[in-house]
Amino acid sequence: MAWVGNQTLISHFILLGLFTHSQLHIFLFSIILAMFLVALSGNGLMILLINTDSRLHSPMYFFLSWLSLMDLMLISTIVPRMAADFLLGGGYISFTGCGLQILFFLTLLGDECFLLAFMAYDRYVAISNPLRYSIIMKPCVCWLMVTGSWLFGLVDGIIQAVFTLRFPYCSSQEIDHFFCKVPAVVKLACADTSLYETMIYMCCVLMLLLPFSVISASYLRILVIVVRMRSADGRQKAFTTCSSHMMVVSLFYGAAMITYMRPQAYHSSKQDKVVSAFYTMITPMLNPVIYSLRNKEVAAALRNFLGKCPCAWKC
Repeated sequence: MAWVGNQTLISHFILLGLFTHSQLHIFLFSIILAMFLVALSGNGLMILLINTDSRLHSPMYFFLSWLSLMDLMLISTIVPRMAADFLLGGGYISFTGCGLQILFFLTLLGDECFLLAFMAYDRYVAISNPLRYSIIMKPCVCWLMVTGSWLFGLVDGIIQAVFTLRFPYCSSQEIDHFFCKVPAVVKLACADTSLYETMIYMCCVLMLLLPFSVISASYLRILVIVVRMRSADGRQKAFTTCSSHMMVVSLFYGAAMITYMRPQAYHSSKQDKVVSAFYTMITPMLNPVIYSLRNKEVAAALRNFLGKCPCAWKC
């Protein structure tokens, strides 16, 4: 701890966590760990399939592999730390550790926001202009989109991490959350943070609404095109291809908008924890399941992989 005037500045925080050690919470913690393992294996398998099966070497699956990587990194940023705090007790986290968690979390969250928008645009081009699809969505364009997603997320993460930890913290050390989430951390600052909180709110709204507007416009155009299709098979294929992405978008943006687009006056600690658990743990687990179950090409690649796997051979 350090002294500034008559105030004692704290040098670390204590995360209060998501669970207590009641029987119900121990059971829920076990479910979270199982979900974490499913998310790791599912997203890892998705990345492996896309990179090893030539049938999945297309822009759509290129973006999907990056989405799986982001989901894998997002859940790994939160759950291992939360599990260690629950099992070992304490919840101690240094200023630096808290800053890094804010940086990684917001970078990955921002990445995913923009990547989902680029994935929607990719589907729009594929359905509206199939003959020029390979020219428009050429590899260098896909790489620029992924790089742009990472840059937007990284800039947002750096700005919020730096400015959040610039405030003096001299009262309570206890963060009423299971990870270093900016609004929960800023509540502990012994300075006026109202302007900063307003700026964070506006930034989050823009970071969500800009990509979401691209997604909405892309799928509105896709819907118009699909309705005008004469081929029933073409309509079915288009709806099947887009429905998986729409489910992922609904899960991710629904939870993110509930969290970040409501004014802080309407937030409660318990609600924030539940919604945060949804998009940091449940969504990364569901994404590979949604894409593998509803996508025939991924399912075929999985069957092909399992057929080649030595553990599947029979004597």
